[in-house]
Amino acid sequence: MKNQRLKMKSHGFTLVELLVVIAIIAVIVGLAMPNFLSARERARDAKKKSEMSELRGALRLYYNDYQQYPGGTNGTIFLGCGPLGTLQCPGGSAAAGSPTCSSQEFAAGGADGCATTYMRSFPKDLGSSSYSFKYYQDGTTGEDYRLKVTLENLSDAELSTSRSRCPASGAFAALVYASSDYVVCPD
Repeated sequence: MKNQRLKMKSHGFTLVELLVVIAIIAVIVGLAMPNFLSARERARDAKKKSEMSELRGALRLYYNDYQQYPGGTNGTIFLGCGPLGTLQCPGGSAAAGSPTCSSQEFAAGGADGCATTYMRSFPKDLGSSSYSFKYYQDGTTGEDYRLKVTLENLSDAELSTSRSRCPASGAFAALVYASSDYVVCPD
């Protein structure tokens, strides 16, 4: 009889053993998950910063061609497309006077406004069709601009560095920078 009880107990796990294993797994997941999510935030932020650097390069090329940066109002309208580089980007309908460069969002020059492609597509929010950045031009001389993008990782050291390098002063005095805003301006 004693041998039978030992045989029965040796099969499977007790409820206490299962609960201990589940608790250990929960602790490990609880510790690992924030690190995983933080790594994803940093990766998305790195992508946004890289895209802003690419857009800065495209704006510099535009400046070399037109001796001023594209016009812009309220952070949402980008005026740098079309035959003369003064129409709203990205290209809209021909009836509205915007270029219809089907594969480029930032192109200007030539009779059709598509002669020079500065950037094939503007940076967009992940899983969205809306643009991830705001663009502001100085409005008077065309010699300066600000690009703003919101980052997720508030402990990123480049956030405050970018805001101090590109201050909201002078022609940009009306701009308000949030603590999560990464700002790009001409070099």
